Amino acid sequence: MNNIFKNILTGSIALCLLMSVPGCKYLDVAPDNLLTSDMLWETRANAEGYLNQVYARVSIPADDHTMLGGSDETSCSIQGVSVRQMTSGNWNAQSNHWYYWAQNYAAIRQSIVFEQNIDKMSDAIIGPDLKKQYKAEAMFLRGWFYWKLLRQYGPFVKVTSLLSLNEDYNKYPRVSFDECVDHINELLDAAAADLPPSWASSSNYGRANKASSLAVKSQLALWAASPLWNGNPKFAAFKNNDGKALAPLQYDVNKWRTAANAAKAVIDLQGYRLFTNLDEGDSQFDPYLSFRNLFLTNWNTEILFSTNMAGSWQWGHEVRCAPKPAGYDMQNATQNVVDAFYMRNGRTIDDPQAQYVESGFVQTDDPANWGKSKDGVNRGYVKGNANMYANREARFYVSIQYNGKPVLPAPTQDDRNYFSSDANKDGTGRAEFYYSGKSGVGVNNNSDITGYDVLKNVSPASNIRTSTVVYRPFIHLRLAEMYLNYAEALNEIEPNHPDILKYVNLVRQRAGVPDLQTVYPSAIGDQTEMRKRILHERQVELAFEGDRYFTLIRRLMMNDPKIQTIYRMNTITNDGNQGFAFADFNKRTLLQNRVWADKMYLFPIAQSDRDKNTSLVQNPGW
Repeated sequence: MNNIFKNILTGSIALCLLMSVPGCKYLDVAPDNLLTSDMLWETRANAEGYLNQVYARVSIPADDHTMLGGSDETSCSIQGVSVRQMTSGNWNAQSNHWYYWAQNYAAIRQSIVFEQNIDKMSDAIIGPDLKKQYKAEAMFLRGWFYWKLLRQYGPFVKVTSLLSLNEDYNKYPRVSFDECVDHINELLDAAAADLPPSWASSSNYGRANKASSLAVKSQLALWAASPLWNGNPKFAAFKNNDGKALAPLQYDVNKWRTAANAAKAVIDLQGYRLFTNLDEGDSQFDPYLSFRNLFLTNWNTEILFSTNMAGSWQWGHEVRCAPKPAGYDMQNATQNVVDAFYMRNGRTIDDPQAQYVESGFVQTDDPANWGKSKDGVNRGYVKGNANMYANREARFYVSIQYNGKPVLPAPTQDDRNYFSSDANKDGTGRAEFYYSGKSGVGVNNNSDITGYDVLKNVSPASNIRTSTVVYRPFIHLRLAEMYLNYAEALNEIEPNHPDILKYVNLVRQRAGVPDLQTVYPSAIGDQTEMRKRILHERQVELAFEGDRYFTLIRRLMMNDPKIQTIYRMNTITNDGNQGFAFADFNKRTLLQNRVWADKMYLFPIAQSDRDKNTSLVQNPGW
């Protein structure tokens, strides 16, 4: 997104939080830059700045519950934070954990203001074609924010115009789930009709296009087809005060067809393909570089929608995910997700044919040596690593910082040695998660670390030691997800359809693992087993991108005790200064038995918002 005018309007307008702030209106006092609401629409720069403010409300979920410990793939090592309270069941409708209700409505209101005023501008200032594009972008953003409301809170209050100062908000109840889906689709269809499939110029990077609109429709359709909202009997009593049912109670298999078609519409767009390192000019395919650089390379062929914003999120992600002493060692991967990654032969570690070894240590460096850079550090496993980390697929090494793995981001030998105890200073900077290590419990007094950090989305060119971070986009939507959406939906209606294998295998091939039918031929045509394999592929491919949380929610899988039982390595036992040679470190140890109640499938609506609108019923169980 072009952010040149992003801050022009700061302080100039007080934007109402739709149905959240009583009595709100534009301020009568002149703002610091002397703009009034009428003057705002007199220049192209101001109008574009206003639209960019709407874009700026697209949140980056790098530190929310979906990525910081809300599902079984991550844990936050700091006690008392909101996500730890949530997973211990210690929250209610007044807790306001990640309460995005008002923020989303504020963004919706902004999009309506923009759409209503852009046509008032003369064609000499903004031509009709550009007006049409900008209005389409505003409609996409409105659809985006309504989608965020629906996914987190369920049926929303549908508002299509600005509400007056004296509006009776009590006349605005929630509309049904199906009405919400229809309204979001209406907005996204209108946006897609007037937006290009992709942008020809990188100056538009981060702006919505047709692919963005269709990709949100795919997510929405998959959500509507999944068990949470497709005939869920637990929502039978979910009604407005007048008795209107808010949830569909009859299962409709055709919703899976809609979901399959929505994903295929994205896939069929020209100009998009899975990114590989060959796109960067390399002569030899490297699955490690292909997957790692997907998240580091601007304007690549897999991105459908992203936030083009350097600065805060990159540094926050880097420091949360880096081991101590330079990082916070805060965003921990769990043993659950570590166990989910495949071996290089494409098999799960519990498969007798996987050749997975649980005990002992590796005697040689990784012969594949994927992603070897100028510093000569092997990005796979190295001699002395635990056998449990050897011969794993490329996505594992991109995504997981484990005990003994060279630290990223630390670009020089001196930087890497900073993470090493004196006995280990060899220029590789292996992460020391064992008890007496520099990132261990005995040194840092943090008994909740798992022995893993999240490495995905971390740039090797950044330097956490010197607070230097390198720009990369935050990807909200990408093509690999659409492939998996398509395969999952298609399996529910035509389990023998050849496209299921085709698109799952494209994801696996980029990861460098064998095709699914090669290792698990029994899944072909078996709806139940194939569903399991597709969901497993999602868990690995989309790890630490927020998808795992939402997949478990829409599939009604969060109440599974296996999902709520979280494991780590044995970080809390004193290694007696054995360091990396401490074999007992590599033993699964219980970290948490998390608390789950089915009411948590939807977030509660704050009582303060319900007090302003008495027709706003609470979500079930809260």
